[in-house]
Amino acid sequence: MKRPLAPSRRVTIIDVAQHAQVSTTAVSKVLRNAYGVSPAMQAKVRQAIAELGYRPNAAARGMRGQTYTIGVMLPNIINPFFSQILDGLTEHLASTDYQVLLGPGCNGEEAEAKVTHAMIDRSMDGLILIAPVSSRAHLDYVAGTVPTVIVGRHGRSRAYDTVADDDFTGAALVVDHLADLGHRRIGHIDHGETDPDRIAEMPNAIRAAGYRHAMQARGLADHIDIASTTYTQEGGYLGAQQLLARPVRPTAIFAGADIVAMGALDAIDEAGLRVPEDISVAGYDNTTFAAFRPISLTSVDQAGYQIGANAARLLLDRIVDRTRPAAQVKLSPTLVPRRTTAPPAA
Repeated sequence: MKRPLAPSRRVTIIDVAQHAQVSTTAVSKVLRNAYGVSPAMQAKVRQAIAELGYRPNAAARGMRGQTYTIGVMLPNIINPFFSQILDGLTEHLASTDYQVLLGPGCNGEEAEAKVTHAMIDRSMDGLILIAPVSSRAHLDYVAGTVPTVIVGRHGRSRAYDTVADDDFTGAALVVDHLADLGHRRIGHIDHGETDPDRIAEMPNAIRAAGYRHAMQARGLADHIDIASTTYTQEGGYLGAQQLLARPVRPTAIFAGADIVAMGALDAIDEAGLRVPEDISVAGYDNTTFAAFRPISLTSVDQAGYQIGANAARLLLDRIVDRTRPAAQVKLSPTLVPRRTTAPPAA
């Protein structure tokens, strides 16, 4: 074969064709995985691509209809649960030509709009929006422009597919677990939701509703106690401080997310109390650090990996067929008991 080109300029499809001694049409068919290309031709062109370090021009591919890029918007990179979703998503796409590009939404509508518009402007083939806080109108606009899957919102739309956990049932799993241990005063740290137009769709609001319903079902309605802060470590710290300051403090705390539970554990330790001897703590998400032996946090596993894999599957289907009916996937959570929960002190 010919000597590889010096990396003084971008390698083109013409260079690949000349290096492999085939036509540019043959190279194009290999790049597109087109039908009718022989294994020998595939191997010849792929070898030339590897030797030359050829990379397709995404902008040019976009002008022809596809860029083979998928944009993923996530609220932040601090919450480890989002990495579980990304693992499932990227592994499902590993056997395809698609590349994932991330953008932080910063837990705000304005920032989310900026990120999603940037992804649309760069002709990405599809978007996966994780736990978006944007209005339904904005989500419908985005989905009307580019194939879209929404993760973590419970609303239905004809424009986009959704993947979510059964948050209502997940909250009940925590309450039932704590009540079975003998707890009656079970507090909850919630993410305060202020927008009435989206509250019915948000996982935090549904978990709070599941907590209330389960408390009532166990005859503990008089002990319902919610501290509304944020789904952050700081929010967990502040929420636990509020609950511990009650005239009669709870014997157990259900934190709405594992990251919230981490803040609650800090506040409990600062107050000179022990977990679980003085107060039990349960989280939600079953993140990696929940299983760390020094923490050993009881948590709800909402199958983050499967959420990501399902989101990728639905998006690929949506890219192929924009007109198919919208799909809603709801996964069933499970409780993972660990050492942070135990019967209340006598």
